[in-house]
Amino acid sequence: MSFYYGFKPYVPVAQRRAKAAREVAKRTKKGQEVTPVCINGRAITSTFWGQAWCKNLESYSDFENRLPRGRTYVRNGSVVHLAIEKGRIKAHVSGSELYEIKIDIAALPKQSWEALKKQCAGKVGTLVELLQGKLSKAVMELVTDRQQGLFPKPKEIEMRCSCPDYAGMCKHIAAVMYGVGNRLDSSPELLFVLRGVNHEELIEQAIPTAPIGTGSNAPTIAAENLGAIFDIEIGDTPASTTETPTVEKPAAKKVVKKVSKVKKVSATKPKKATRVPKTQLPKKG
Repeated sequence: MSFYYGFKPYVPVAQRRAKAAREVAKRTKKGQEVTPVCINGRAITSTFWGQAWCKNLESYSDFENRLPRGRTYVRNGSVVHLAIEKGRIKAHVSGSELYEIKIDIAALPKQSWEALKKQCAGKVGTLVELLQGKLSKAVMELVTDRQQGLFPKPKEIEMRCSCPDYAGMCKHIAAVMYGVGNRLDSSPELLFVLRGVNHEELIEQAIPTAPIGTGSNAPTIAAENLGAIFDIEIGDTPASTTETPTVEKPAAKKVVKKVSKVKKVSATKPKKATRVPKTQLPKKG
């Protein structure tokens, strides 16, 4: 096989697609997890998060020369596998060979994340609205801001590809970056995973926390309303009050007084009559 200035000859699109399909089948047969990027038609993305990612990507002049070839590669199914995890993107792209790509993304600075949460406080209604991109214009401008938003800047991206092209962003890496935008269409929470932040914290900012204490003038919820909210009965006595158990005294033993029966003896005991022998009785006339 001949080379041109160290590069392998061009491989037609149909041939690359067939090679990519064979590679997916081979890895699947081995039990390896394979998640290719599949695009139908010309549009790479179709939702708020995917489109915002690609728009941000195209706004950097550092990448503009390589992006067109990357769009072609991702559209024709050359991204055989794409996985997004905390701080890293791993992928395989089918070209003249199967190339391995690793892209490290710096975590969103803590102060930037805290500032973004404060700015979005009370403006994000539900988690569904957040992930579906159904956000107000103010929130959309915040999360997609080039300096303070969620998307990484070029200096926060470190890219490596096993191809012989030593440019900062080769066409294989560009294809993977567009593939990320496509993946965010179906799993927008992966953007937060990639930047090392928890997307649920944006929702928590919408829940006001009432101060604890009786000395403040903060509004409180009446007991009857609280009971209605939680479907419980609340009496006048706090539920936490513990009643002192009543200890029953043992029953007193019945004392039976034994009264001795005393024989009543008369004061003068009659004397027994003296029996006189018959011989001593006087004879009758």
